Amino acid sequence: MPAPLHANLRDNWQPHLALGITGHRASNPSFAAHGAAIEAALSALFARIQAIEAGLPGEHGAIRLHSLLVDGTDQIAAELALACGWELAVPLPFGAGLNCAINAHPASLADAATLLADRVPADPLVAARAAAIRAITARAQLFELADRDAEVEALWLATITDPEDRVAGRAFEALASDNVALAGRVMIERTDLVIAVWDRKVANLPGGTGHTVTTALAMGTPVLLIEPAAPEAWQILTRPEELGQAPDAANAPDGARLEAIIRAAMVAQGWDAAQLSREVWQPRSSRMFGLYRRIERVFGGAKALGRGAFSSLRVDYEAPEAIAGGSGAPMVAAAAAMPGGDPQVASQLADDMLPMFAWADGVASRLADAYRSGMCVNFVLAALAVIIGLAYLPAGVGEIKWVFAGAELLLLAGILVLTAAGSRLGWHRRWFEMRRVAEYLRHAPALLLLGVARPTGRWPRKGGGGESAEWPEHFARHALRDVGLPRVAVTRAYLRAGLAEVALPHVASQRAYHAAKAHRLETVHHRLDRAAATCFALAVVSVLGYLTCKLGGMAGVLPKHLASDLSPLFTFMGVAFPTLGANLAGIRYFGDFERFGAISRVAAEKLGEIEVRMGLLLSGTPEALTYTAAADLMHALDEAVVDEIESWQSVFGAKHLALPA
Repeated sequence: MPAPLHANLRDNWQPHLALGITGHRASNPSFAAHGAAIEAALSALFARIQAIEAGLPGEHGAIRLHSLLVDGTDQIAAELALACGWELAVPLPFGAGLNCAINAHPASLADAATLLADRVPADPLVAARAAAIRAITARAQLFELADRDAEVEALWLATITDPEDRVAGRAFEALASDNVALAGRVMIERTDLVIAVWDRKVANLPGGTGHTVTTALAMGTPVLLIEPAAPEAWQILTRPEELGQAPDAANAPDGARLEAIIRAAMVAQGWDAAQLSREVWQPRSSRMFGLYRRIERVFGGAKALGRGAFSSLRVDYEAPEAIAGGSGAPMVAAAAAMPGGDPQVASQLADDMLPMFAWADGVASRLADAYRSGMCVNFVLAALAVIIGLAYLPAGVGEIKWVFAGAELLLLAGILVLTAAGSRLGWHRRWFEMRRVAEYLRHAPALLLLGVARPTGRWPRKGGGGESAEWPEHFARHALRDVGLPRVAVTRAYLRAGLAEVALPHVASQRAYHAAKAHRLETVHHRLDRAAATCFALAVVSVLGYLTCKLGGMAGVLPKHLASDLSPLFTFMGVAFPTLGANLAGIRYFGDFERFGAISRVAAEKLGEIEVRMGLLLSGTPEALTYTAAADLMHALDEAVVDEIESWQSVFGAKHLALPA
């Protein structure tokens, strides 16, 4: 029998190193004076990086270099990378045709028109530059930011038609620089290390090398800086403030720091190759661990869920092999139908990402049931131990008290066994890890289709509440990175389809889910609170009842023996009700329903705002729908998801399965 699709991704998953390159153009005086030395330094650096990566444990995917492919540094590095057998991913600031035409630097309108028509221009130098660009882009994975090509082309042609037209010139430079800076951001978001050939002279030109360096450092991506005049003595920067430090040419390249960065990118703390293989997906929830969900059902308003309070709790998890044709079918269809979309990305979403999400979601749900229900069972057993241990009093069977004591002992032993099992099997830790994997993958389709990624430096470094395992973030980052940039020309039609058919339905469904969850959990909290308070009130009533009988007997209003006769019952109730109330309060505290509900409430509000913004963008003027605007919304969605995960971890992080003290 062939392995399930999700198992193929899980077991064959391989991390890969992602690099970015930026640097001076061929016309830059610093580059022109030291071009051969820069090329030699890059070649030696690439060989060193490849040797470090090959020496790390485990299997790795091909190293991937991201480049904007402008002339000079970018094209030299791209050729070296391809010669090393690396992958070349290129976020172009314009459509491929327009990008080639602009970067071929034609001087005449005739040559510009010829280039735009994908023909050979008359000027041999222009033709040579265009041929070089076309040759290397043919071997690259292109992600073309073509949504504003019509505006860029018109302004560019106007500058060639009338070089003295300063208005058109400034407008073209501003728009082109913005697009180049945007493409640079796409590159930075997907890299572990940016390699920059830069003389440190200009840092504020949008899209320029200095601007890319400062942006990378601000986003938490380290930069390996090569000085054109001394390319062998490179240095690594990790903070924007380090740019203000004078370079020390006497220092040798920091190989140890380079190796540490590559190791951190490729090897995760708490990870081993069999980590995921040990987590077995089951088709339905466990019958043994349903108490937590039963509490939610009973106290959270079962009618709102369309089920009875004591109806079956069984949950059938969607099979990883079935999700692409089930709940994920609309998204798969929308991805496949995107204008000019990448069929390979659509296929990977259906065959890999969605099945992997369904697998992680199902495993996490079972672990959540085991952990949360296990703690709730401990509270129930603790209450029963006290109540049953004293039940002989109202029953008037003191001569067989040992039977009740034996039952109490068994219940206490059950608490110890369950606590030990939960700790040994790591329910809490495994639930945290698998839930993080699932949530990172849940919103992956919209990000992947629109070429948006969370920068490496901005991924959470650890789980919350003292959890030290970083592998869920490591795994999710590399699983998403494996899909890579879609090979598409990002037009406004493509953006509209991605937002309207993929991103917006996802955001709307998640907003509705969190709003309903917040209401349910807040209801559970308040009803548990009232139930615990009622128990304590009944305890007060039982004590008052005993005192009333006692005082009534002393006053002659009631028979004197009544207090004595009812004393065992009152004693039992005086202990049982506070015990039950305390354990209900313990369940309420442990479940933290109110804070958990507040987290979902905040998430629903954030998602609701993103939903409104998407609607406004889609219903606005066509010119407003740009890649910048769409990417900002995707980043907002990503931030909302990660914020919700971190808030959720802060609630449950320190609440390990323990004795109900």
